Amino acid sequence: MHLLSRMSHRIAEDWQRVYAHPVYLLKTFVDGERFRRTCYRAANWMEVGRTTGRGKNDSTNQSNRSLKDVFVYPLERRFRERLQA
Repeated sequence: MHLLSRMSHRIAEDWQRVYAHPVYLLKTFVDGERFRRTCYRAANWMEVGRTTGRGKNDSTNQSNRSLKDVFVYPLERRFRERLQA
């Protein structure tokens, strides 16, 4: 849990330094068949859904990968407003 928190802030700092653009929200995909997801929940990541099991270059519209749980972690309180701007 402590490492997730440190990693979250480190990513935001590094991204700002390299790309000169802030990060407002982190997203990750967790394979529920392999991992229990406990550390993400304990670190206050929000579970927002599940993938369809298709890869990003899918051309068949059929599941060919394992389903993943989608977790997000806001780095700023007003992240919704920032992302919509």
